[in-house]
Amino acid sequence: MLENYSKDELGVIHQINRKPFIYDPEYVEVRYKTIPAIVSYMSYLRLGYIYNSIPRFTSLLDVGFGSGDFLKAVQNYTLNVSGYDVFYNENLPEGASRIASLVDNYYDIITFFDSLEHFDSLDFVKQLQCNYIVVSVPWCHYLNDDWFENWKHRRPDEHLHHFNHDSLINFMKLSGYKIITYSDVEDIIRKPTDSLPNILTAIFKKE
Repeated sequence: MLENYSKDELGVIHQINRKPFIYDPEYVEVRYKTIPAIVSYMSYLRLGYIYNSIPRFTSLLDVGFGSGDFLKAVQNYTLNVSGYDVFYNENLPEGASRIASLVDNYYDIITFFDSLEHFDSLDFVKQLQCNYIVVSVPWCHYLNDDWFENWKHRRPDEHLHHFNHDSLINFMKLSGYKIITYSDVEDIIRKPTDSLPNILTAIFKKE
């Protein structure tokens, strides 16, 4: 295992020592600085993937809502949408609710698109109140230390937890959720740099 990383009993890889990472409007601007049409395409791709397994829902919370584009897409189907971010993100769409706590309210669906791996601790997942959790994370294959060290998604101090298919399922099962479906559907846009799947997207249901 690469220095400063450890693998737990579920197979999840964690960064051990870390420095504080600043999330602010500049981070969001750089993170989502791309062609608006592609950002919108990604939002509807994610929404379509959800609807394929969960055709009916009345409330959704997007954790780490970033540009706010996914919430805008969801508003076309249900008006009860909320967003959470670790700073005061001004990109929350009009009509969406801003929440300060992840565990105080119930939602049909809670989504973590490129956000679960950023949290200092993952213990809060057990406390979430929802029927479904949707997760997209970088797909960590950890072929060897050299591969992991040079992996574009490692991002020390920013990405603190790394999952493959098995470890994500193990973690979510321990948190009280069973796998419904998974894929690398986002690779349509976020293309891999090798022959391996790049982004792991999965839907889990409360057990």
